[in-house]
Amino acid sequence: MSLKIEVIKDKILSENYFVLRNITYDLTRQDGEVVRHKREVYDRGNGATILLYNREKQSVLLIRQFRIATWVNGNVDGRLIEACAGLLDDDEPEVCIRKEAIEETGYEVGEVRKVFELYMSPGGVTEIVHFFIAEYNDAQRANNGGGVEDEDIEVLELPFRQALAMVASGEIRDGKAVILLQYLQTSGLMD
Repeated sequence: MSLKIEVIKDKILSENYFVLRNITYDLTRQDGEVVRHKREVYDRGNGATILLYNREKQSVLLIRQFRIATWVNGNVDGRLIEACAGLLDDDEPEVCIRKEAIEETGYEVGEVRKVFELYMSPGGVTEIVHFFIAEYNDAQRANNGGGVEDEDIEVLELPFRQALAMVASGEIRDGKAVILLQYLQTSGLMD
C-alpha cells in the first residue's frame, strides 16, 4: 500500500549552487492518521562514483581533497579520502564516471561494472549515487589526475589491505569509499 501525500507548500529557499526547498506536506499514514511535516530538501542532482582496483598489484585508487562540509563538521584540515565521484549533470552514469576517473585519477578506465544505486542521505538530500568498480593497470594512466578548474585533488594508490585498515581506523570516512571497499572485499575479486 502506498502512502497518500498532499503537498501544502513547496517554496524555493535558495538556488545558489543547488536547489534548497522548504516543503510542507500532509502524510496519511497506513493507519489513516494524517500527520503534517515541514522539511527542507536539498536537490543537488544525481551522481556516480567508482573504485578502481588492480588485482595483480592488490591496490586501489582513491583521492584526497578538501571538503568544506567536513571541515565545518570538525574534520580539522577538511581533507577527505574518497572514491572518485562526480555529479551526472546531463550525462549517463557510466559516461560521467569515465570523465571523472580521467579528470581526478588520470586513468582511462576500460570495462566498468555497475554494482548498485543508493540514496546516501535520504532524510534531506534527493541525490541517487550510481556505484561502479573497474580494474585498472599502469598502461591506462593518461595523465597525473588532480581534477579540473578549481579542484585540488591528490591521487592515492594504496594497497587494498591498507585501505581496509584505514576504514577500520577511521582514516577513510567517505561513505562512497567505504561501501565500495567493502563491496570489493566481499566480492572475491581481490582473492
